[in-house]
Amino acid sequence: MSTSPTTPAASETGSDMPNLDFAGTTPYEDYVQADVLTHLQHPRSDDPGEMVFLVTTQVMELWFTVIVHEWETASRALRADRVPDAMAALRRSVYELEALNASWSPIARLTPAQFNAYRAALGEGSGFQSAMYRRMEFLLGDKSASMLVPHRGAPRVHAELEKALAEPSLYDEVLRLLSRRGLPVPVEVLERDLTQRYEPSSRVEEVWAELYAAPDRHGDLVELGEALTDVAELVWRWRNDHLVATRRAMGSKTGTGGSAGVAWLEKRARKNVFPELWTARSHV
Repeated sequence: MSTSPTTPAASETGSDMPNLDFAGTTPYEDYVQADVLTHLQHPRSDDPGEMVFLVTTQVMELWFTVIVHEWETASRALRADRVPDAMAALRRSVYELEALNASWSPIARLTPAQFNAYRAALGEGSGFQSAMYRRMEFLLGDKSASMLVPHRGAPRVHAELEKALAEPSLYDEVLRLLSRRGLPVPVEVLERDLTQRYEPSSRVEEVWAELYAAPDRHGDLVELGEALTDVAELVWRWRNDHLVATRRAMGSKTGTGGSAGVAWLEKRARKNVFPELWTARSHV
């Protein structure tokens, strides 16, 4: 007697076997939507390397989504003076940033010939057009209304970015918390135009230097500063990894989407996130 290919053999059945019989799709599929995810890849060339590039880029987009979620969670917690909850979200985002940065590994050593084999398939597509990455940048205080322009043709995405542009960044929420704790954060920083890029302040630098010089007085705020520094370091590493991968794959050629390529990435890599947390260390 033969068994059906969809029915476990008698020797395989028993209390230790998982349930294998479902009326429709599996509960795993219903929750994860794996079939949707694994059919979102539509390469535009015959080069097998394009699939690696495409999937890696999609994985990066998923990590952007998770990290935005964490930083928005941290921002809400800071607004409500729930520092432990903010710290938990920031610490999770550190692990997620490490995973995001590791995503460069499959494509970080592309030779020019390997990248050129499918580069034309990208057309004018470029990473700087990523809406979710732009939301990450806005949360870090790197605001720019001009970066909404590429998304005018996608009303929902444009509206989400427009909202994020006008909202306090993660760092704005941190500085507001420091002010509520009685630290002398300048009014012009607290009341700045939130749609503009955050600019370093020597007086904010003094606040951080004061905190770090006397950690026993504001221990949780020093821990918050260190969590932010971890985030900033990994963002810097992300930008540098992007720079190195691009330099290896295409040298100094103009980037896809019309950007200056390596020159543009070099400029980005020189910028510090949460700048006063770095400069204040020279005065402690």
